[in-house]
Amino acid sequence: MAASGLKVPEMALRVCVVPLALASLWEMATNAQADDTYGEVKFSDLSGFSYLVGVNAVTAAYALVSILLSSLKPLARYDWVILVMDQASAYLLVTSASAAAELLQLARRGDREVSWGEVCSYFGRFCGKATVSLALHAAALACFVALALVSAFRVLSTTGTTCHPPKHAQAQEHEQGRYN
Repeated sequence: MAASGLKVPEMALRVCVVPLALASLWEMATNAQADDTYGEVKFSDLSGFSYLVGVNAVTAAYALVSILLSSLKPLARYDWVILVMDQASAYLLVTSASAAAELLQLARRGDREVSWGEVCSYFGRFCGKATVSLALHAAALACFVALALVSAFRVLSTTGTTCHPPKHAQAQEHEQGRYN
């Protein structure tokens, strides 16, 4: 498949990222629960959840800008920039997902070694909303992983770069009986 044949799937992925990231952001940013006995918990009390909200905002904004700019022909010469930005977005989503997942794991199971009890039995709605937000975040991450692959394919195909060894290396390997 030629790089130009990936325009529609690439655009579909970029369009999907925006509502996924915004829904994840909204679900987490509105996440708070109060309990008469144990007090109140809100997303901003936990830095990993705040980080997830920030990364969702950044990646949704980048996806929206990339959609709006995708119709510009001069942008095609910036394929490397798009590749780097897609990969950076995927990496940011991975790190924020892992931070939020760790917090959810601790909230669900606790950690007896440091006397940290589970809290989801007291703040079930909070944990439920955090889980939904993390699932939406993971879907946005999957889109950006696919976008990074599409961007890499486009850059490699337009620059003529291949993943095959150079001709002289193939000849040497063939002479030595290692290349078929």
